[in-house]
Amino acid sequence: MTEAKKKQGLGKGLSALMAEMGSEAVVQRASPTSLPVALVSPSPIQPRRSFDELAMHELADSIRIKGVLQPILVRPVEGGRFEIVAGERRWRAAQIAGLHEIPVVVREFSEGDGFEAALIENIQRADLNPLEEAEGYQRLVRDYGHSQETVAALTGKARSHVSNLIRILDLPPGAQALVRMGILSLGHAKVVLSARDPDALAKEIAERGLTVRQAEAIARKSHDAPKLSLVRAVAAGRDADLEALESQLAEATGLQVSIVTKGGAGSVTVRFSDLDQLDLIVARLQA
Repeated sequence: MTEAKKKQGLGKGLSALMAEMGSEAVVQRASPTSLPVALVSPSPIQPRRSFDELAMHELADSIRIKGVLQPILVRPVEGGRFEIVAGERRWRAAQIAGLHEIPVVVREFSEGDGFEAALIENIQRADLNPLEEAEGYQRLVRDYGHSQETVAALTGKARSHVSNLIRILDLPPGAQALVRMGILSLGHAKVVLSARDPDALAKEIAERGLTVRQAEAIARKSHDAPKLSLVRAVAAGRDADLEALESQLAEATGLQVSIVTKGGAGSVTVRFSDLDQLDLIVARLQA
């Protein structure tokens, strides 16, 4: 798919991608048809890692009575098999319901276009946890060369939302696990990222059931003492201390930082190379 065609479909998600692919993707069957459940496989890039068992069985009960009302979108792959582009939850529930065949719409997506469409369809669903959503955004940036701005347009999200979600992938593994389990909310995750000891704060939130505001207060308190010593270092104008402070700020932000002082006053300059980095600076200042 050309970049021009992608831009025409921005903000419309999967349906737009399918429409824009019309001249390149051949419709194998214009209307829904049926395929054996055993010939259909999930996509290896499905963002969702976990499925709510109760909700899945409720959907299966509905399918037993009414059938699969919305066909599953699939693409043909090697060996006469088909890969799910959209609808894995319905496919899983159909198996629980004991169906041997499911209604599908077959599209001749290329591997790249199929994977991209699957990612966008799944990201647009409301029931992904924040980490699953963040991983989907990261794949669109890393594997498909999109900027965060383009990802936001493709998925119908605000660019700040995309930027904030991708940031939580910087959480340490223990904190990520708590987010994935739903113990930490997205608000908690943002606060944990700003803490001097993210693992410790994540554990405290989980153990004490802290609200986001309570967690913010603890994170601010953890920074108070270091801030005082750094201010004194700047006021004293010691070059070694200033260099150490620049290094510390650069490490914390991932950006180039310079500090200039004169007569007790001065300036702190943070340099960014693109709008995504600017978004990151703004998000961290607002955290």
